[in-house]
Amino acid sequence: MSATELTALGVGIALGALGVLLIGIGWRAVRGGRGLATAAERAAVDTLHQASRAAAHLRGGLTGGDPARAARALRSLLDCEALALADDHGVVALDGPAGLAPTAERLARAARERATTQALPGGAAGEEGAGSASPASGALDAVAAPIRRGGPDATGAPVGAVVAFARPPVRPTLVRATEEVAGWVAAQLELSELDASRAALAEAEVKALRAQISPHFIYNALTAIASTITTDPPRARDLVLEFADFTRYSFRRAGEFTTLADELQSIDSYLQLERARFGERLSVSLRIAPEVLPTVIPFLSLQPLVENAVRHGLEPKEGGGTISITAVEAGAFTEIRIDDDGVGTDPEALRAALAGRPTVDHLGLRNVDARLRQRYGDDLGLVVETQRGAGTLVIMRVPRSQPENIPGGGRA
Repeated sequence: MSATELTALGVGIALGALGVLLIGIGWRAVRGGRGLATAAERAAVDTLHQASRAAAHLRGGLTGGDPARAARALRSLLDCEALALADDHGVVALDGPAGLAPTAERLARAARERATTQALPGGAAGEEGAGSASPASGALDAVAAPIRRGGPDATGAPVGAVVAFARPPVRPTLVRATEEVAGWVAAQLELSELDASRAALAEAEVKALRAQISPHFIYNALTAIASTITTDPPRARDLVLEFADFTRYSFRRAGEFTTLADELQSIDSYLQLERARFGERLSVSLRIAPEVLPTVIPFLSLQPLVENAVRHGLEPKEGGGTISITAVEAGAFTEIRIDDDGVGTDPEALRAALAGRPTVDHLGLRNVDARLRQRYGDDLGLVVETQRGAGTLVIMRVPRSQPENIPGGGRA
């Protein structure tokens, strides 16, 4: 699934969840407010609070999250006597008397297998597991609503159920509210899958970039090191250390974000190795404002751009050339420019690559552009200016403040 599809699905889930909150507000207003404005306002605030609490505990799913705390918050949201959450294997959490567990298990299984809401009067509930259920629990009515991925109108098999217990007589509003809460839980489970998909996508993108670290570059770097072992041993030792630093950074497993300072340090190692091969044919110019060094950027977002400039811009040019790297403040953003005076490329081919039809020469550019757009929006994709024989300029802008992104650890 592409980043655009993931985003669209997330928006749809969020819009569907809004209806659930409105149902919850109405249900709590009926139970406690008798339609009075102040009671309805209190119910609205309480509903949003409990929904927010439950959402936090469901973002890891019914098994990876904290279903016990989620059930507690949902019980408060529905203002019922007890509430159980079940997945396709059985009840995973029950907030209420333990004696209700057999009834909750039976109702949840029926709701999943029949794919419809199940209701059980209190007298019938008392018959189920009479040896373990207390008289109080036996007097409760129960409603079980199936959890369907994609909403209540989805055709797939339910993946779980929400079971609510209340004092009889059970009201139609509780049945409706339980069904809507089951739909809301389904939305949270889909969001948890989106989180997992997003993490997997980010990992796949980084793996793709790592796979593009040219075997040709590695061979040339090792050859350059070997050629200096006898003629300049101290230089050979320094190059070995640069190679170790470069590979250690490129293949680390420490999240999808880094700092500009760390990425530039890795780029310096890369350029030192390339200069050992190019000699005087490769010149490097750096102009980095100290205040932008802590800027958070996606991991391996600059290195592919620099490698692209060296391999496809300067290496084919007779006599080599210069690559310039500039990073400065630009209002609320850090602007990074990678400019080379190499052979350039066909603008039409480059536009096609950035539109999703990359050639082998432009895979790195396309990958970085897609990652930037996914994280920061289309307005912050790469800006590339090039002409055949006139070099290439790549401009990257990222927000200077990104408190939600933690270098070395992914997202908070």
